[in-house]
Amino acid sequence: MPGPPAPGLRRARAVVAYLGTPFHGFAPQPGVPTVGGSLAAALQRALSHPVEVVCAGRTDAGVHAWGQVVSFDARPDADLARLQRSLNKMLAPTISLREVAWAPEGFDARRWAISRTYRYELLCTSVPDPLSAPTVWHVGQPLDLRGMQQACDPFLGEHDFSSFCHRAPGRPMARRVLRAEWSDLGGGRLRFEVEATSFCHQMVRSLVGTMVEVGRGRRRAGDMLGVLEARNRAAAGPVAPPHGLCLWEVRYPAEPGAAPGGEGPAGTH
Repeated sequence: MPGPPAPGLRRARAVVAYLGTPFHGFAPQPGVPTVGGSLAAALQRALSHPVEVVCAGRTDAGVHAWGQVVSFDARPDADLARLQRSLNKMLAPTISLREVAWAPEGFDARRWAISRTYRYELLCTSVPDPLSAPTVWHVGQPLDLRGMQQACDPFLGEHDFSSFCHRAPGRPMARRVLRAEWSDLGGGRLRFEVEATSFCHQMVRSLVGTMVEVGRGRRRAGDMLGVLEARNRAAAGPVAPPHGLCLWEVRYPAEPGAAPGGEGPAGTH
């Protein structure tokens, strides 16, 4: 975890959108394309000095983002508007910097985050839509939306989500969910939106995969509390495909100088 900016540098932050399909997740990995690796390489080329990129939430292979937030250090005289234009030319069309600005002193994209919001979209028509295929899970049948909405209720508040996470030895699985809801977008499209202080690995996709089983009539909404309390991955449903998931928004303290409010690791999904 990086500390304060090195002498002669200043902390900046950016809001980043990307199509996750061509990448092996966000975190840099040798020999494979990643969002973080591509972003760091472009920043280093534009700024002419080494750059370490910190993100609000490490997304898995194939997962997209509209509101990912990253922090990095640059020289105080850097022209951020010009930097944004340069990076968007280098990284198009799969990565885009929507905003770039100087950050408050001590800002850290991960540790300062107080919540993260993910969206997952489904297409429930019998006929697939090739234009939305890269970002929407085509389940191919109508689902019981009311049952899926009711299935969200047990997730609200702080719970041990071991049943819905890829376990990491020694890491706690307790997470605090602030909001979880399904909505009908029309045309056979459904959207799940969930906001939490942090997530564990594959948590959102496991929640979606299990609730789709409710929608298909293979489980009841009332079963969700028992699945949650089992604290056993075998009790939940399958993990939904990554391409329907998008990191939509990251929230930070309202006051620029406010103390960090994030809880636990950001996780991957």
